[in-house]
Amino acid sequence: MRPRHFQTYMGFNFIYSLAKRYYHLWYYNTGVWQQTTWMGVQTYKSPMDMWNYQEILFLLKPSVVIEFGTWHGGSALFFSSIMKQIGRPYIVVSVDIEASRISEQAKSDTNIRLLTMSSAAPELKETLKDIREKKPGSAFAILDSDHSKQHVLAEMMNLQDILIAGDFLVVEDSNINGHPVAKSFGPGPYEAIQEYFRMFPHDYEHDFDRERKFGFSFAPNGFLRRL
Repeated sequence: MRPRHFQTYMGFNFIYSLAKRYYHLWYYNTGVWQQTTWMGVQTYKSPMDMWNYQEILFLLKPSVVIEFGTWHGGSALFFSSIMKQIGRPYIVVSVDIEASRISEQAKSDTNIRLLTMSSAAPELKETLKDIREKKPGSAFAILDSDHSKQHVLAEMMNLQDILIAGDFLVVEDSNINGHPVAKSFGPGPYEAIQEYFRMFPHDYEHDFDRERKFGFSFAPNGFLRRL
């Protein structure tokens, strides 16, 4: 018979696992994430993830922040706000195929460079290489555009020669397709990460401590550090 403290520990873990899963499902399915804003501009992100991002940015102190998927520009403004507080020269490069919905706040921030093109386009790689040459230092990249597996995989391939050892990549919305939300979505970011690691197992390491820090994340399996 197992000791009582072991049974208590296992019982706590079971309850904790259920609690974070159901909170994640509640948070996503109620659409409250669509009502999350930064300085009045929609971000479409989890506040827990955003807090994690500012901690990573402070530790990494990147010269370049790369964002695939601008939407209204709330997250680009968030990244720029954090970087301004850090106080080192930087640029936020935000890429989206649609520019008409981007807020004036994001457009007027001189530290945000908005690129209107597909984040999977091969020509984007040359632009990013040029930016990195002009802004030496580390980089933080985040993927949050088209969530289909093939598109996310193409984005990761686009960054393969852009990110260097020590850089950080977050693949967002890997929670869809049943991880644990949106079960009927089909292969998405989570599956793209798995496929990328099958092809290139030594490009990144998972930062599971970051992923699990606040109980749940919109980027399960998606906090990656370049090796």
